[in-house]
Amino acid sequence: MAMTKRIGIHLGTTGGASNAVERAREIGANTLQIFSASPRMWRAPKVDPKQCARMKELRAKLDVGPLVIHTSYLVNVCSQSDEIRSKSIAAFRGEIERALALGAEYLVLHPGSWKGLTRDEGLKLAADSITKAIDGLPWQETPFHILIENTAGAEFSLGGSFEQVAELVERLEPTAPVAVCLDTCHTHVAGYDLVTPEGYEQTIQQAAATVGLDAVRVWHMNDAKAERGSKLDRHENIGQGKMGLEPFRRLLNDPRFAHAAFIAETPVEVPGDEERNVKVLLSLVK
Repeated sequence: MAMTKRIGIHLGTTGGASNAVERAREIGANTLQIFSASPRMWRAPKVDPKQCARMKELRAKLDVGPLVIHTSYLVNVCSQSDEIRSKSIAAFRGEIERALALGAEYLVLHPGSWKGLTRDEGLKLAADSITKAIDGLPWQETPFHILIENTAGAEFSLGGSFEQVAELVERLEPTAPVAVCLDTCHTHVAGYDLVTPEGYEQTIQQAAATVGLDAVRVWHMNDAKAERGSKLDRHENIGQGKMGLEPFRRLLNDPRFAHAAFIAETPVEVPGDEERNVKVLLSLVK
């Protein structure tokens, strides 16, 4: 099996972000996702330049990439509260700075919640906030992209449909490097069918007609604990949830996503869970 396919998982960064690169290789992964700081705190320290250098060195040596960073859960770029929104812009700017310092290709962002506003106002605020966050930062010389992730479709959450993700990307394209991350669990619970062969094809056609398949740089590979259309964002180990193995086999072998990285964000309940999920994904590649 040629290891050109990029398969990995979200990993912790205990002892420094660069350790995650070695850990990825140990469990058979050749791409990874991390948090660049605590996902539950507004203020984050700058990244240690030594870590940045070691990260780049190890990735080159071990052929691990792309490096994907997931934005803190606190960031809500379309909050109706001016205070939360300005904190979110500052925090997201910090995320972009750290991503650029670590040499990450991608920074994944959930578009946020527009509760208290109309969806259109939410969309406009999200685009404005992201534009402000990246303004003046040196991304042009790098492969760096912000990836807008589709959400589980809960009420007031932006990005519950491919159309909404596409609208936000379109608004941002003139001012920021943007592309798309699709999450299998979010897609399933938002009501799209990835499970039946006909449903899968129809769903991919819908993605093609909205966000465009070339824009999908990362698939978050997560089985779902909840039923299709339930809007409940609960991840499950690959093949052990309501989706089963087939959607993952289809995605991994779909030539339309040959350019994408496939990264699991599955639960870690017992030691070895990360490696098990990576191995399951690897086993599905034809």
